[in-house]
Amino acid sequence: MGKATAPFEFKQCVSIVKSTGRKAKNLRELRNVIAKIGEESIFHHVYQYFLKGHMLEYTNDFAQWAGETLEERALAERMSCIDPYTLKSVNSVRHELLREIDEFLNCFPEPHDVVEGNEFYFNETVNLVFPVGVKTRNLAEFLVAIEHIDAGSIYYHFYDSRVRLGEGVMDDFSMWIEHTLFRKKIAEKIRAIDPFMHSIENIRECIKEIVEEHVRAEMEGVVD
Repeated sequence: MGKATAPFEFKQCVSIVKSTGRKAKNLRELRNVIAKIGEESIFHHVYQYFLKGHMLEYTNDFAQWAGETLEERALAERMSCIDPYTLKSVNSVRHELLREIDEFLNCFPEPHDVVEGNEFYFNETVNLVFPVGVKTRNLAEFLVAIEHIDAGSIYYHFYDSRVRLGEGVMDDFSMWIEHTLFRKKIAEKIRAIDPFMHSIENIRECIKEIVEEHVRAEMEGVVD
């Protein structure tokens, strides 16, 4: 009897947002709070930015506030270029944020205040992760699941896994497809999806299209 394929178990990530009680009304205050705030807050505003249901112009909350509220778009674009998944820790992300802000403040040392109500509010999250009762053992089952699974599950397996696995470009989906199903080409296509250029729903569609193409090929007797 052949060895059974280890199933892919889908898990759900639910984030409960908590206020830290800290806020900033200008860029210097933002810089000073970023320097001292807990890692949980940095993680929330950078890594969990992708949990938002729609695409925004920048790639983290700090850059979004700098660009849209402070109207410092050059700084916002530089902050958006920080790729948290290529850095080894949350504190490394903090360091890069501070470096960009400090360089900007060296050129423009007197930042303006925003009007009351437009301050940057520092939050953090408590993450609850649990299995959703869906397991798949082959590409066809995986395709059905990826079409219907909750967006929080896509986030957990595609974005959060890059931090958990410590690989930067690795995600749970491609890991399973390559190392359990031994379909390296499919895994490489999934890894080639740019996490910064898509919303979670777009990520779902990209993965669906990749897997669907190969499932259809298998049905037609063509195997890569």
